[in-house]
Amino acid sequence: MVEPKSVILTKIVATVGPACSDEAVLVRLIEEGARVFRINFSHGGFEGFERSLAAVRGAAEASGVHVGVVGDLSGPKLRVGKVCDGGVVLLAGECVEFQRQAVVAGEQGVVAGRAVVFSATDSSFIDDVEPGHRVLLDDGAVRMLVVDKTGEGEGRRLVCSVTVGGRVTSAKGINLPDTDVSVPSLTGYDWRCVDWAVEHGVDFLALSFVRRAEDVRALKGRLSELVGGGSQAIPVIAKIEKPQALDDLEAIVREADALMVARGDLGVEMDLTMVPVIQKQIIAQAHDYGKPVIVATQMLQSMIESPTPSRAEASDVANAIYDGADAVMLSGETAVGQYPVQAVRIMGMIAKTVQRAMAEAVDVQSRPPIRLQESRYRTAALAHGVNVVVRDLGAKLMGVWSQRGGGARYLSQNRPSIPIIAASSDPVVLRRMSLLFAVEPVLMEQPADLGAFADELERLILDKGLAREGDQVVLLAGEPIGTPGVTNTLLIRELDGTAKRGSN
Repeated sequence: MVEPKSVILTKIVATVGPACSDEAVLVRLIEEGARVFRINFSHGGFEGFERSLAAVRGAAEASGVHVGVVGDLSGPKLRVGKVCDGGVVLLAGECVEFQRQAVVAGEQGVVAGRAVVFSATDSSFIDDVEPGHRVLLDDGAVRMLVVDKTGEGEGRRLVCSVTVGGRVTSAKGINLPDTDVSVPSLTGYDWRCVDWAVEHGVDFLALSFVRRAEDVRALKGRLSELVGGGSQAIPVIAKIEKPQALDDLEAIVREADALMVARGDLGVEMDLTMVPVIQKQIIAQAHDYGKPVIVATQMLQSMIESPTPSRAEASDVANAIYDGADAVMLSGETAVGQYPVQAVRIMGMIAKTVQRAMAEAVDVQSRPPIRLQESRYRTAALAHGVNVVVRDLGAKLMGVWSQRGGGARYLSQNRPSIPIIAASSDPVVLRRMSLLFAVEPVLMEQPADLGAFADELERLILDKGLAREGDQVVLLAGEPIGTPGVTNTLLIRELDGTAKRGSN
């Protein structure tokens, strides 16, 4: 007998780039398990973003799979200004200055027997940095300590001493781990990207360099102005990559629709040894509030150039899933790597291996998010109850009618060990379900009643090979079906093929 099709419960996010811009390659990524695609607004222009979005939508239609698209806002990334050809090599102990006026660092006449002078893409940070603060360049490869701040107004300068030397070239990133920078989290370019995302129906927006909950509120406020509030607004993913965000983490989690552990800048601006601990803290906090959380950056980094990952990378992906990540993300591996399809395939294989091990662990007990327990919300309690029924019956699938996505979210928050087939007649809602742990979104016309829903879902499950006759499924819906906020019915059904035969 044919075994039911295996579903990857942990979602895979793949970044779109030159290595996977072709629709045919995107189809293969979907076939291997990618369910969310990231368009990085830091690279390219709006014409390129439009091509990427169209290619993803085309690939999703060709695959018959509902996938989401994340627009990743650039944020106020500080970068070194222009540097002479070949760059400038800085030595430990050397003196370096940053000034407001644009300059080509290292050009003849600029050094002139004194400190190397740099400018930056945004010089306002000079006002915020104080003596004793660190200045890191090129993801921390070059390190400096501010020893003095001189001048006033346009003549203000930072005087730094190099602690770790290296070559500096144009546009290298600047990180300021000790400084609470006053520059806003959203730049003028970011706001144009927000407008474009709303106009083109992007499914999620990721907000970079979040420092406080107010940053998230500002973006959500703008989205409400553009499309209205509630379920119409694009969900916001808060990227945690600044030390300041950890001081306001609970408020940020409350405000955001989802979280991302953005380990790149986080690992530069904080003690590297703290990143695994912080990852666990963020995931736990997100779980408390029932918010999806993505773990990102360098997960299978070696696969940019190699067809197989390192053992350490495989363990990293597995541990993120054991920590409770709803999704794991590939960046350069799919955007510019030589093996984008293999990267998704291997990430999916790791996820399936871990989910089998976790399902077999006898001591694993699900609990609903703490904040939802405190709310005494009926649907949340019913969703937790479904997990208990599933475990006792050995059910193979859950099914839910979730027109606006709420029921699917509550089931997902309980971290089930089996897939959740979530039906809706709204394609936008289905795409937004793509980020939810264990949820497989399916398009369905609204059924007349619960019995009709059960029949249609049985036909769909058997047609897709997700289960077989004799398997039990647990269904969750409301009566009358389709009425928001009335999820009140749990139905246990054994698949017997009657509904499928009746459709012939």
